[in-house]
Amino acid sequence: MEKVLVADYQKCTGCRTCEMACSLAHVRECNPAKSAVQIVKWEAEGLDVPIICQQCAEPACAGICPVRAINRDAATGALTIDYDTCIGCRMCLIACPFGALAYDVDRRRPIKCDLCNGDPKCVQFCEPRALTYSLPTEVEYARKRLAGRRLAEVTARSTSLP
Repeated sequence: MEKVLVADYQKCTGCRTCEMACSLAHVRECNPAKSAVQIVKWEAEGLDVPIICQQCAEPACAGICPVRAINRDAATGALTIDYDTCIGCRMCLIACPFGALAYDVDRRRPIKCDLCNGDPKCVQFCEPRALTYSLPTEVEYARKRLAGRRLAEVTARSTSLP
């Protein structure tokens, strides 16, 4: 079973260190525009939201690619781009429902998370631990615990109201 990369926007501080770690690891340049993880600021809500590839079971990016340049890596489960095959048409960017792909205008090719061969650099450098890389069961248990805590808080507030 492959691990999954998960973003918890409630923990994200907007420091953008994950973007720097990603771009440095992949293109040897500290440039957020060349990162596979993007931090989007939701000013109205006061949130910083990490946008990451969901490594979909049925990926729209791979399905729309006219040259079939996007394939799943058997070892990590990551959807990777074969840049020798890719023609840079940007259809994968358009197809992604999460907006998780970017485009490197200098190298004329899409930027997509490849999970750093199973050791994501963004996770290693995320100080607030907004990004995690773990087995789906661990992720599911964490989500259930969070949902339970929220339910308990709501219940406590509703019973204390006059």
